[in-house]
Amino acid sequence: MNCLIVDDNPIARATLCELASQLQTISICAECANAMDAFNYLQEKPVDLIFLDIEMPGMSGLELIRNLGQLQPVIIFTTSKKDYAVEAFELDVADYLVKPLRPARFIQAINRANEILASKKMESRPGSDEYIFIRDTNVVRRLKLDDILFAEAMGDYVKLYTQEKLYAIHTKLKTVEERLPSCNFLRVHRSYIVALNKIDAFQDGALKIGSKFLPVTDTYRKILNERMNIL
Repeated sequence: MNCLIVDDNPIARATLCELASQLQTISICAECANAMDAFNYLQEKPVDLIFLDIEMPGMSGLELIRNLGQLQPVIIFTTSKKDYAVEAFELDVADYLVKPLRPARFIQAINRANEILASKKMESRPGSDEYIFIRDTNVVRRLKLDDILFAEAMGDYVKLYTQEKLYAIHTKLKTVEERLPSCNFLRVHRSYIVALNKIDAFQDGALKIGSKFLPVTDTYRKILNERMNIL
């Protein structure tokens, strides 16, 4: 999970960063000292989870949630007061942590956030008829998501592999990653994104899709194991 910390107290932000650094399932992408900065950040860079203080100068954490609308990610409140608990849970937040934060309680909140995020992704799972538009040379084509096997970064281009054809588009792999639904696709290497339901085998740091063998770096291996739901 990509996470944003929003708290006006630098010590509280440092504590959250330290706790988060001990878990492989979450990554802190930014910190904000007030709710308005967080609101502006989220307009450009959506995240999966926010660690959110309530009482801050200017806009409060509760007001931030009410103003996010469709951009609202999973929320974990981190506050020094219990007074707002009822109001917070009425906003359907994942958890409400009271400072000082305890590691065991922090892990419990993260597990709950993971469950909520997984549920949201299942609800938004695309059907086999959903698609994206790509610019192939001078032609804009419709490409079904279910046809994509994997994407490969090649300099200033990204190659999209399907069973029948290869498409080379002038863009960055990060842009492709943002466009593809994360419930179906996963980055496994700095140069590769794969369709999870197209993986035929996975062994010794490499996976097989059709006749292609693709590398999997240690950074993504644990996440891949979890997403493949191995018995």
